[in-house]
Amino acid sequence: MTTTIERPTPSSTAQGDAVAQTRRRRRRPQGNGWAIWFLLPAGFFLFFSVIVPSIQGAVYAFTDWNGLTTDWEFVGFENFLRMTTDPFASTAVVNTLLLTAITLVGQNVIGILLALALNSQIKGRRFMRVIVFAPAVVTPLVIANLWRFILMPEGPLNSVLDAVGLGWAKQIWLGDPDLVIWSISFVILWQMSGVIMVIYIAGLQNVPDELLEAAALDGAGPVRRFFSVSLPALRPAIVVSTLICVIGGLKTFDQVWVMTRGGPGVSSQVMSTAIYQAAFLRGEFAYSTAIALVLTVICVIAAIIQQRVTRARKDG
Repeated sequence: MTTTIERPTPSSTAQGDAVAQTRRRRRRPQGNGWAIWFLLPAGFFLFFSVIVPSIQGAVYAFTDWNGLTTDWEFVGFENFLRMTTDPFASTAVVNTLLLTAITLVGQNVIGILLALALNSQIKGRRFMRVIVFAPAVVTPLVIANLWRFILMPEGPLNSVLDAVGLGWAKQIWLGDPDLVIWSISFVILWQMSGVIMVIYIAGLQNVPDELLEAAALDGAGPVRRFFSVSLPALRPAIVVSTLICVIGGLKTFDQVWVMTRGGPGVSSQVMSTAIYQAAFLRGEFAYSTAIALVLTVICVIAAIIQQRVTRARKDG
């Protein structure tokens, strides 16, 4: 008797492989669809606590709502037109942009200089990094109260200036309309420059030593090595620090409110304090939401400009 062995044909082999693959697909979870169930709780919370109130606030900016009653009417752009003639709001916009510009430039310059100094092989550099960074971990309310005491007319700063023979330099630091924004900006720089320093130190430590050594062998001095080697490598750190400084400057509230409450007059009024005063001290909730909407637009424009500049640098 002859035994015949049937060999599988190519078509039957392909069909078997297809069946096996189908079975494996059934055993696996299809995509990441299951992950959405973990995101739903946070998504619902974000939607009802952030997105919905933001949309309502944007709508109320075009009304005369006082925040207490349910009776309100649409007034169009009246609240926004009022901002152009109201010193309370227009000065707040100018002061916010000025403070943001001062802190943006100041924190980046001071942060880079501190990073260069404390990234070198000097003794005690770790301890000095801690000292410089320490103010950033203290709440702004405590820092603002401390410096309000220091900058008082008869406070420690003026007393020290008088004691060392610099009495002519004594100023009413928080009472002079020409100095108050600069005084508040100095306090912010003193507290937050340590954060920017840490970002730049992290960037400098990613610069290859071989590039610095090669530049030094080519005769480049410290300044030339920084601008030709280190600074281009710091572009990601510059982007991050710029974003932090711009957001922090635009939303500044604690330091201004604790140190001056927007005074003298409206000389140190910023948009965050203007929103607070209009809403909770004057009961003009619609007007305050209009100011808040303008602040949001400014933040969005700043973010778009930064993204385009960053993209242009990468493409270049």
